[in-house]
Amino acid sequence: MQQKTLHEKFSGPVAKVVLGIIGVVFGGFFGIPAYNSINASYVAKVDGHEISQQDFRERYDAYRAQMQRMMGAQFDALAFDKPERKREVLDQMINEQLILDANDKLGTMLPAKRVFDEIASYPAFQVDGKFDKDQYRNLLANQHKSPAQFEDNVRRDLELRELIGQLGQNAVVTEADVDGYLRLRDQTRDFRWIKLDKPTSDAKVADADIETYYKAHGDEFMTPEKVSLDYVELDAAKMALDIKADDAALKQRYEDQKSHFVSPEQRQTSHILVKVDKNADAAAQKAALEKAQAIAMQAKSAKDFAALAKADSEDLGSKAQGGDLGWLDKGVTDPAFEAALFALKKGEISDPVKSDEGYHIIQLRDVRAEKVRSFDEVKAELAKQYLEGERDRQYSEISGKLTDAIYQDPTSLAPAAKALGLTVQKTGLFARTGGEGIASNPAVAKAAFSNSVLVEGNSSDPVELSPSHIVVMRVDQHEKSVPKALDQVREDIRKKLSDQLVSKQAHEQADALYARLQKGESLDKLATELKLKPTDEKDIGRNAAKLDGKLVNELFKLSRPQADKPATSEVTLANDVYALVSLDAVKDGDPSKLDAKTREAARNQLRQGVGSEAVHGFVDSLRKNAKIDVSEDRM
Repeated sequence: MQQKTLHEKFSGPVAKVVLGIIGVVFGGFFGIPAYNSINASYVAKVDGHEISQQDFRERYDAYRAQMQRMMGAQFDALAFDKPERKREVLDQMINEQLILDANDKLGTMLPAKRVFDEIASYPAFQVDGKFDKDQYRNLLANQHKSPAQFEDNVRRDLELRELIGQLGQNAVVTEADVDGYLRLRDQTRDFRWIKLDKPTSDAKVADADIETYYKAHGDEFMTPEKVSLDYVELDAAKMALDIKADDAALKQRYEDQKSHFVSPEQRQTSHILVKVDKNADAAAQKAALEKAQAIAMQAKSAKDFAALAKADSEDLGSKAQGGDLGWLDKGVTDPAFEAALFALKKGEISDPVKSDEGYHIIQLRDVRAEKVRSFDEVKAELAKQYLEGERDRQYSEISGKLTDAIYQDPTSLAPAAKALGLTVQKTGLFARTGGEGIASNPAVAKAAFSNSVLVEGNSSDPVELSPSHIVVMRVDQHEKSVPKALDQVREDIRKKLSDQLVSKQAHEQADALYARLQKGESLDKLATELKLKPTDEKDIGRNAAKLDGKLVNELFKLSRPQADKPATSEVTLANDVYALVSLDAVKDGDPSKLDAKTREAARNQLRQGVGSEAVHGFVDSLRKNAKIDVSEDRM
């Protein structure tokens, strides 16, 4: 169970490179099923391990949905679905595979109990705040996942976190590092600045210039290409089921799934661990055993087990809780540990038991007997499962028939819809960026403007809107993109050219004034000339909220002023507005004035940064030494 620390594993000449950070996007809550099709193709191969198109698509879709939820109405589907964005997600998946491969090579493994504890912590699997195995199995079954699949995904995510976490924990931060960080973090600056008035342009934009711009930038003034669709929709959630499960069918289902309704025996357990490496020499093994035997003797002689565990156990995870491991099922601990635990009677304490971690002294505190839920207890649950299964079966049957009918006659939706009792519906006109209803789905917009549907006039392949929701579509109307008339856009062009003139004048004015500032003219002189008053700012920190962020960022990029000359800068603000800055003084933070708690928080921030660099550098080194084959055309 316990492995060497990463510090030990990386102390040799093999891995001295450990600096940086990656963003690991873990799999969805219910994991990603394996891709076993005989015709599988990959989007990337990492040292022989394939990342399938299905795995990539599910990861990208999950990421896309997450960003859409976060951004709401500001989400731009067309701008989002770019090859660069897809490559970012694929690179994350490649990095994850490299880390998992490194885990295997380093021999870093997670005990089964760690995986169980992680799963048990998920609120979705809890009833009244406690893990419920029936809830767990039923929820997975509803998602068409097996416990083995889900547990493999949890183990994978934990292994990723374990290696990344240990790399970060090994970051070394000295007192001098903390002092230097605090001096910079709490640094303040005194400066003076003026915001230049935006020039007003009196220049008239000639009609000839407008016409020239229109001819040169015609692609800017096109109407958007639009289509409207006829479509047939099949949504399992909206399917009416004229069926009811009788008791005989439900009882048969109960008998078939009886193991799902068994709450296995659980044992409330505490232990004391005496660590010894499984590869330790005979002398170390003997010493550990003798120590464990002495502790076991004390525990059996009416000593307080919890007190002994707090004093002598070397399991940091349970030591502070008096060795408490909670309620354990079979299959979550080391086989030798489990055999000894389930051989005990309530209240008994075991002799030392050997595992890969060392020697355990086990106390069985209580027993929960196996419990089987009766048919009446689970009847409603079985009925729901039965109806969902029937819904899935009918959906699968009808979607298959719909697909076959469309393939047989791709020139019309009406025959397929009539045969299956479905309705041909219509969308409004929409552009490539999407529209309302089903047209808001990027997959629909993409299919609608595809060559097969738009140019060749065929019905589309079924487009999946969700795992049990598809549409098939044909183009109803098509409005091609055409140039807008000059008179429609004349004033828009006039404003654009006028704004460009103002922007150019503002930039030229700011550059000329800044050049004079650099040559030694004072900010006061320039301000007087411009009929402006400089603003004095004192003790401005990096996170000053009252000032424009661009101004503060540029301020802290400036070098310290010389004794006889301030540091100066020209800052571009929003909307073609410029500012001139004169930095007068830099005052470092004083670490000696901060309490221990603040210093510790700063140390943790630094450690995170150094740890992040360590992870990034480690992954970079893995990438350099790995054979990675990417097929971007399959993304």
